[in-house]
Amino acid sequence: MKMLKNYEKDGRPLEELTDEDQFMLGFGKIPRLRQRINTLTFMGNFPDTIKRLQPQLNSIIAASMSIKSSTKLKKILEIVLAFGNYMNSSKRGAAYGFRLQSLDLLLETKSTDRSQTLLHFITNIILEKYSDLASFHTELHFVDKAALVSLDGILQDIRSLERGMEMTKKEFLVQDDSPVLKEFIKTNSEHLNSLVKDSKTAQEAYASVVEYFGENPKTMQPSMFFPLFGRFIKAYKTAQQEIEQKKKMEREASEEKQQPSSPSKAGSQKGPMMPKMPQMDLIAELKKRQVKPQVREGKDGALEDIITDLRNTPYRRTDGRRSTPRQDT
Repeated sequence: MKMLKNYEKDGRPLEELTDEDQFMLGFGKIPRLRQRINTLTFMGNFPDTIKRLQPQLNSIIAASMSIKSSTKLKKILEIVLAFGNYMNSSKRGAAYGFRLQSLDLLLETKSTDRSQTLLHFITNIILEKYSDLASFHTELHFVDKAALVSLDGILQDIRSLERGMEMTKKEFLVQDDSPVLKEFIKTNSEHLNSLVKDSKTAQEAYASVVEYFGENPKTMQPSMFFPLFGRFIKAYKTAQQEIEQKKKMEREASEEKQQPSSPSKAGSQKGPMMPKMPQMDLIAELKKRQVKPQVREGKDGALEDIITDLRNTPYRRTDGRRSTPRQDT
């Protein structure tokens, strides 16, 4: 445009310019061109930006509120804590809580034959003794979608929308006869205000649930927080399916081997996945957990340390004897 202006200033024939150059020459003479182009760009992108940001805010709000309010999830985490205290009974004092990152360790800790993880055993306990909690994940909503959201990015986009709306309002004051600008401001100011309000709700809901689980919302982003629950839910569902499939195969094998003359064979095929006595001790620990709060012992009782230690040293009973058979889980 600068070159075209110099061309015209030199008095050179405009008819020798191409159609595109003649158009740009006339286009460049529009008053306040930069401000008008920026305003038109903002107006054109506004609806798509709103449609992109609103679902992301909704997912943050729904996931945060459902995780914090889920009674079944609280019970599941109590079982995990009680199980850690049960395994820890002869080593340290009772743990009063654990970091959410410890949920990933439930998959890393495996039995000696590596046929099942610690999560498999806990899932089996839930299915057999706490069946009402088996579907705890149905109380959690939009966790996977919230895990993909950058809350800081959303807030930056909203601030950009607010600046764009202010620019549009200033442009309207200059062009007070523009019905297009007037209609746009009237219609979309309400949409923007609603989005800003939802962003504040999302920030409050997210900060509340993160602090509820003992984390810092300033350092723990949704892309870190929600995947912890997403991975746990996915792994739990997989373990549940594998357990049910294994039981189905055991039943089918038992029916094939069962003979009319030896009805006791069918019963011999069935049984708990782990020795009966440790399992009953664990049930007692879970019941005690529900009626008696754990003693706060500080970092020495952290579940992540317990599980890590168990991978190197097998569980020993409180009477000093090694449990039989040896179980790394």
